[in-house]
Amino acid sequence: MSGPGFAAARRRHILELVQRNGWMALRDLATAVGGSDVTVRRDLRVLAEQGLLVRARGGAFPPGTLAYEPSYGEKARVAGAEKEAIAVAAAGMVEDGDTVVLGAGTTTERLAAHLVARRGLTVVTNSLAVAHTLARAPDVEVLLTGGVLRGSIRALVGGAAEQSLAGLRARVAFLSGNGLTAERGLSTPNMEVAMVDRALARAATEVVVLADATKVGVEAVYQTVPPGLMSALVSDAPVAGAELAALATGGVRVTAVCG
Repeated sequence: MSGPGFAAARRRHILELVQRNGWMALRDLATAVGGSDVTVRRDLRVLAEQGLLVRARGGAFPPGTLAYEPSYGEKARVAGAEKEAIAVAAAGMVEDGDTVVLGAGTTTERLAAHLVARRGLTVVTNSLAVAHTLARAPDVEVLLTGGVLRGSIRALVGGAAEQSLAGLRARVAFLSGNGLTAERGLSTPNMEVAMVDRALARAATEVVVLADATKVGVEAVYQTVPPGLMSALVSDAPVAGAELAALATGGVRVTAVCG
């Protein structure tokens, strides 16, 4: 079947999929709408020209979605007091003898600093910054994933990082990201980072998200932790705000801190 009416319906379907998922690969879109890669690529070009979505290598995402990945230094200069308060609260969730997962990020690096004096602790991480912070800890064992170094976030990513997490089981994972919404959960602008963060989340019984207020209400391209997998959230954002209130209603334990 072809013709202007069918093409318009197909593009509406594509737009609905992209808006619902935040990011869709070209191949997945082609399968979903029953079109060829060439046809869907042309549809994406038309929709992008109309300002309805943003084309990226291998797919598309909604306009207004965060696609830029700030450097580690840039992130370290933002919300320092708030991140410290979040780290202190998160450290209170860790017990001596625990096995925990710490993802990459400036907030998890601060959390690591509060775990140096813990006893019998095992920390699984892909973050070089976290590993460096814990290198001076006398009774903390650090399991660093393999992988390819992504210098912008000082972390290891790629297939080797994901595979090294297979079969591991920690009590709790502490993860951060670039965006957090009640609809999509935690998200990041980079696909490789997202894949490893998902593997880190799968390696733990509970997932605690650490997000300062600058991340709340922001959507990045790639989802890492959907709301349904979030056990708890620690944030300085107002609990009465729409995003945190919706997450709490959905069963996420929300801990509010003051920066």
